[in-house]
Amino acid sequence: MSFVGQPIHALHEAIRNKKVSARELTNAFLKQIDAVEGKIHAFNTITSEEALKQADGVDAAIAKGNTIGPLAGIPIAIKDNLCTRGIATTCSSKILQGFIPPYDATVVSRLRDAGAIFLGKTNMDEFAMGSSTENSAFEKTRNPWDLSRIPGGSSGGSAAAVAASEAVMALGSDTGGSIRQPAGLCGIVGIKPTYGRVSRYGLIAYASSLDQIGPLTQDVTDAAIVMNVIGGHDPRDTTSANRPMPDFTQNLSNGIAGLRIGVPKEYFVGGLDTEVSSAITEAINTFEKLGAKPVEVSLPHSEYAIATYYIVATAEASSNLARFDGVRFGYRTEAASDLKEMYQKSRAEGFGPEVKRRIMLGTYVLSSGYYDAYYKKAQQVRTLIKNDFDSAFSEVDVVISPTSPTPAFKIGEKMSDPIQMYLSDIFTISANLAGIPAISIPCGFSGEGLPIGLQISAKPFDEETLLRVAFAFEEATDFHKRKPNLA
Repeated sequence: MSFVGQPIHALHEAIRNKKVSARELTNAFLKQIDAVEGKIHAFNTITSEEALKQADGVDAAIAKGNTIGPLAGIPIAIKDNLCTRGIATTCSSKILQGFIPPYDATVVSRLRDAGAIFLGKTNMDEFAMGSSTENSAFEKTRNPWDLSRIPGGSSGGSAAAVAASEAVMALGSDTGGSIRQPAGLCGIVGIKPTYGRVSRYGLIAYASSLDQIGPLTQDVTDAAIVMNVIGGHDPRDTTSANRPMPDFTQNLSNGIAGLRIGVPKEYFVGGLDTEVSSAITEAINTFEKLGAKPVEVSLPHSEYAIATYYIVATAEASSNLARFDGVRFGYRTEAASDLKEMYQKSRAEGFGPEVKRRIMLGTYVLSSGYYDAYYKKAQQVRTLIKNDFDSAFSEVDVVISPTSPTPAFKIGEKMSDPIQMYLSDIFTISANLAGIPAISIPCGFSGEGLPIGLQISAKPFDEETLLRVAFAFEEATDFHKRKPNLA
């Protein structure tokens, strides 16, 4: 039996029942990485020695008769904007090339304590700014379903690694759809938790009021298992919510009969790919068969979401990325005659074009005379978008939509037109602005065999309902069981 391609819950049983050792499993995944990484380019760093050392630790604990948790011995990958002690963390940027953090992000230390095996750090759009993983300073990650297409972004390396069975699970970060959109385009599950549910300590920030960390997994059960480990209050993160953590696996199979599924009329308009629209319509029919009731809802301020996002996010990016100046860590220019020139050249040479574009946009909207007209106005519209969801959730239990307006597009297709690229996140951005949890699950395939994702959103801190609805759909379909052919 091949253990590569199996979900966390199946592998946990195999390790626990001694059908496979953690070292054997880790070696199997390192072998898979060797076989397909040359085609996919999912990783920036592969940590084979670290992984085998961790695996031996798990095997030693099992040999002593210790009870192991569900992630013990499970080979995983970590997005390259999460700090990992002693392992390079670059944000796929030249400016952080060679940076080795002296500490772990909270989510990383929780996974380490749970016995997870770290295979390496995954490629991403530089500083998480992008929707295609084409903005990396190192490699362009490719979609395992079609190597000529993008895997989505910014967590494209994490999504591709899971889809290509190079890791059982991967962590990503989501600022405007960066977990859900690549999950949708790669045919896997990706969840953005409620803002504050998962600690951001040790995440190299893009936009602090929007960023959230979450898992990319093969199925909904695995997403719930990982959420149990990484969620919960962290005093080191002042935005971390101090509230009880449920067991997210507990109510997965309770069914959805009687639940009300919100269908926003504003999301099913021109520009939506016909095959995506058909897949979502079919998904609504599946929910009806499962006993749920579709209800049309209105999110009237959705049309302002992208404009609002690209003001709020770029303003926060301008502030957050000011620290990368060539002084304390990372890249420093060799051609500077004074301090000012060192700052200017280090940043000009170290940042890629998309990061520069967003820093300049953000600096502009925060500048004197423009702050009220842009940033303050965007924050007011953000409140209206949140109010739209509050109103919808007074009528329904969850809201559904496509994850992305199209299946995965060709590499290079949208690089010359940033606005077209930004529209890739049209359905995902609102959840970040409103701070609510949302998940993408596979719901179909295009005529060319490309995955299509269904997005489900829920009330703040109601990941239980979110996961229950996603699990019910998954149990009624087989889309999540299909794997790309990388032979």
